[in-house]
Amino acid sequence: MRSTILIAALAATASPAAAERNLVPSLGSEPDVCVDRPTEPDWMQNISIREAYKRVLVQDIYRAQSMKRIVAANSCACDVRFPPWDAAEAEFRKRFASVERWEMLEASDGYNSRANMLRPEAMAICQAAGNW
Repeated sequence: MRSTILIAALAATASPAAAERNLVPSLGSEPDVCVDRPTEPDWMQNISIREAYKRVLVQDIYRAQSMKRIVAANSCACDVRFPPWDAAEAEFRKRFASVERWEMLEASDGYNSRANMLRPEAMAICQAAGNW
């Protein structure tokens, strides 16, 4: 009887749920690949919460451009995947600097859709390079 109770107690503590509780998420911001990524422009890092949608749009532009570059170059080198922010920032300023908030939100959706369409192909290229 005691052995049955002991086995039940051990099984309860060794369950997958118990293992999941022991996992602690990393709070570090160090990426797993391409550790020397360029930082966002200062204005993006210091933008007010009321204008955060502008930062999100530039990030979405950057991501879409990244996926497109990876596929076009058939390469996932760090400088292809994570170039300076200049091109994304220039596109934002050229196309969206004077538009309304709702237009930026719609544009974000469009850039996300483009990035998501290219993501599987870009992911395969990057995984083959050990850079995903």
